[in-house]
Amino acid sequence: MRAFILLALLLATPALAQPDPELVRRGEALVNGIAACGNCHTPKGPQGDLPGMGLAGGLVIEEPGLFRAVASNITPDRETGIGAWTDAQIIVAIREGRRPDGRLLGPPMPFQFYRDLGDAEAHAIVAYLRSVPAVRNPVAASSFSMPLPPAYGPPVESVTPRLATAEERGAYLAGPVGHCMDCHSPMGANGQRDLSRAGQGGPPITGPLGPVVPPDITSVGLRGWSDVEIARAIREGVSRDGRRLVPPMAFANYARIPEGEMRDLIAYLRALPASR
Repeated sequence: MRAFILLALLLATPALAQPDPELVRRGEALVNGIAACGNCHTPKGPQGDLPGMGLAGGLVIEEPGLFRAVASNITPDRETGIGAWTDAQIIVAIREGRRPDGRLLGPPMPFQFYRDLGDAEAHAIVAYLRSVPAVRNPVAASSFSMPLPPAYGPPVESVTPRLATAEERGAYLAGPVGHCMDCHSPMGANGQRDLSRAGQGGPPITGPLGPVVPPDITSVGLRGWSDVEIARAIREGVSRDGRRLVPPMAFANYARIPEGEMRDLIAYLRALPASR
């Protein structure tokens, strides 16, 4: 009798929807490519990423006087990661910086950019995050000396980016997807990046090898650079003069940027208003 009841329950339970392999593949290309989520969310050791801890959180990012951020576990672990969150809740956390319990996330997550992440890319990222191995890794809470706003803006309903030209596609990659301009743009008086001066260089940030000053990547900063040299700097971390560039640029991730997307990205950089 018990076996009969169990069989009836199994037959009455709808099959779990299988993830779309193409959606997972696109999400993997974004998370491990230009979005470089593991650059913050995968804990590091002396030799780089800790084995078996992909996207498990715990990396500490400090800006003295502002915050001590501890990257969240974004694997599907139900207790210490995002396994108990719905797809919609994960997307709200990415775009709006809000946890399911209403608590606000803080920097260095670039919510100013992620608010414009398109629906297709957001769902692809979630599909891939669902597919990675769950890692149990409790992490400490972040702390902020700076006040956090009540919200980073109104709720985001739906986003369909305009991607008709190479420059538009490059702007989307450098902004909402790769958030390149979160480091390479100066700060405005409101405490957010001044995107009217996008790419004109940012204030010093703390990297794993010490302070780094993000350079001007407009036509002024890239004067004389060929497209090949720009692509090499992004993918390999080698400057035009052969000098090694340093983190937090995620060169290992950027090495995976496809040729077409790299051309779009460079087209956008070439079109940025020059700094004065």
